Amino acid sequence: MAIPTSLITAGSLVGGWQTARRTGVRPLGGVVLAAGGVLAGRRWARTTSPAVTAGLLGTYLGAFGLSHPLAGRIGAWPSVLVVAALTAGASHVLADRRAEG
Repeated sequence: MAIPTSLITAGSLVGGWQTARRTGVRPLGGVVLAAGGVLAGRRWARTTSPAVTAGLLGTYLGAFGLSHPLAGRIGAWPSVLVVAALTAGASHVLADRRAEG
């Protein structure tokens, strides 16, 4: 059974942040983020339309970008958890749930 893209996206957002935070090497966190995006994006491309794939990739990258200013307002952990949850929700509704059915 394939890992749902909702878990891939949420896991790579949280994992990328933690990798950068714990190692002090931000580009290493970016590698985790990019790997999650590529893995999820390839799956979306196989199971959804090009428009949905583009929208989900935009959501994923936008979540990464949004997490930075949001962290200044609500803190790092809450920020990453919020954007990971939003991205996972979009992935589930627009891709994973449809792939299951």
